[in-house]
Amino acid sequence: MDEQRRSVAASDGTKISYLVCDGAEPAVVILHGLAGSGREMIPTARALSPRKVVLIDQRGHGLSTTEPEDVSREAFVSDVARVAEAEEVQTVDLVGQSMGAHTAMLVAAAYPQMVRRLVLLEGNEGSGSAEEHEALGNYFRSWEAPFVTRQRAREYLGDGPLEQAWIADLEEREDGFYPRFDADTMVRTISAVAEPRWSEWESVIAPTLVLYADDGMFTEEQKTEFVARGKNVKRGDLINASHDAHLDAFAQWTCELRDFLLQD
Repeated sequence: MDEQRRSVAASDGTKISYLVCDGAEPAVVILHGLAGSGREMIPTARALSPRKVVLIDQRGHGLSTTEPEDVSREAFVSDVARVAEAEEVQTVDLVGQSMGAHTAMLVAAAYPQMVRRLVLLEGNEGSGSAEEHEALGNYFRSWEAPFVTRQRAREYLGDGPLEQAWIADLEEREDGFYPRFDADTMVRTISAVAEPRWSEWESVIAPTLVLYADDGMFTEEQKTEFVARGKNVKRGDLINASHDAHLDAFAQWTCELRDFLLQD
């Protein structure tokens, strides 16, 4: 399956880049997590063949505008609708991980006629503290970018599945390899995600699959409450998996995804 790189301009002029894997409709739109990009979801897209799959680099990420002025949740939601419009798809199955799950939830609330099915991996109504967000920003700022080589980045960041995705996505410039995101923008972005959006979640009508990792970031109490407050929700649990289960529990992840999205 070949991917085609396309882009659209958001209403505020922000460039939104995305990959399209051609196939049958309804299209599956996939949204990555914070500091990621659509590139890390390419194996997932291939596992969903023969469906059309759209992998969006959300604003501030990947090949989209790196430092957009507007990082509100509403801007992220509008971007997804803009891509769907550009691709001329009326109905989509929407999938998101972490921050992308939060975006997907809000899209399903704002555009109920567009979202046929919804899959949320390691997502909830919104959580996190300012201290946690700043610590994450400090971690990103600590990277010794530019890295001289990808191997040096591997030595510095590590060789886990998430780190491998970051390294593969580094931008090569004349003086080395740079991350495709800005630390301050990441802090601003995740800070907006922290605001609980219960009313939007409780309004979602699309059949929804909520997937959690056994070594993810949410407590059992958080998981139980989130699922209970949804309208039409099925829960799945991935074992020996982290918050980035799409990377380190790939077989389980894609099995759950295919069973839910390709059932008819």
